[in-house]
Amino acid sequence: MKNILITGGTGLVGNKLTELLISNGFTVSHLSRKEAKNGVKTFLWDVEKHQIDVDCIKNCDAIIHLAGAGVADSRWTEDRKKEILDSRILSSKLLVETLKNKLNQVKVFVSASAIGIYGSDLSSVAVDETASLGTDFLADVTQQWENSVQEIENLGIRLVKIRIGIVLAKEGGAYPKIITPIKSNFGAVLGSGKQFMSWIHIDDLCQIFLQSIENQSFNGVINGVAPNPVSNKFFIKTAAKVLKKLLFLPNIPSFLLKIVLGEMATIVLDGKNVKSSKLSSLGFNFKYPALENTIEDLNKK
Repeated sequence: MKNILITGGTGLVGNKLTELLISNGFTVSHLSRKEAKNGVKTFLWDVEKHQIDVDCIKNCDAIIHLAGAGVADSRWTEDRKKEILDSRILSSKLLVETLKNKLNQVKVFVSASAIGIYGSDLSSVAVDETASLGTDFLADVTQQWENSVQEIENLGIRLVKIRIGIVLAKEGGAYPKIITPIKSNFGAVLGSGKQFMSWIHIDDLCQIFLQSIENQSFNGVINGVAPNPVSNKFFIKTAAKVLKKLLFLPNIPSFLLKIVLGEMATIVLDGKNVKSSKLSSLGFNFKYPALENTIEDLNKK
């Protein structure tokens, strides 16, 4: 299984995953709205116009579907909410339709998903892949997202859905936003600080995707989270300790975050204590199981 097609290949996870796959001897191509600048072969699609270069699946052994508008990139206006949903559903349906109508040799389809599917609250009770699903906006989006790729199984293709937690990477995403004020001695706990952050180092996440391709035991839903989720208060204090910085500011009030972020404030004020029973049963070995060694690694020059 050597030829891999990635959607969303130029994003934070896609870039890192592309590097990992190539270093492991895979041939990687991207399915994107525009040509890649990193030398990776790119096939073009326009999801809104329902257009795709069907040659993208020619000689393709595996598809990794990461495409989707960032949920924390801007305020959740009604238009933005529609974009967040449509970018996932329409792209998934276009891929499914292409696989149904075009002769192919695809053996495994690995789709990104999110732990937001479980909803969010301040409970410390851990949930795994068997937990009931949430009812808020992100939970609804994620359920529709997963449902949009489910038909893949009817095509005889192994389907893996990785419910991703908070990805920690120095190149982008949540980590720089959290760490920058701490480095300037302006770090502060958000809201009550009790909300859980179910996180994962980007290198471990990419390994999960890699093993999802190579190991046929990886199947169905898998929570892509490290084994030690922490509260926001613990996260901020641990980061300050590793960086040898002071924390002297009071907690940032919830009402202030709601004024600034609107409905999107739920991302930082609420959370979910999520574990991955599936990865444990599969014997997956985390390189970065604990937050402290993760921050130490990400803080390296």
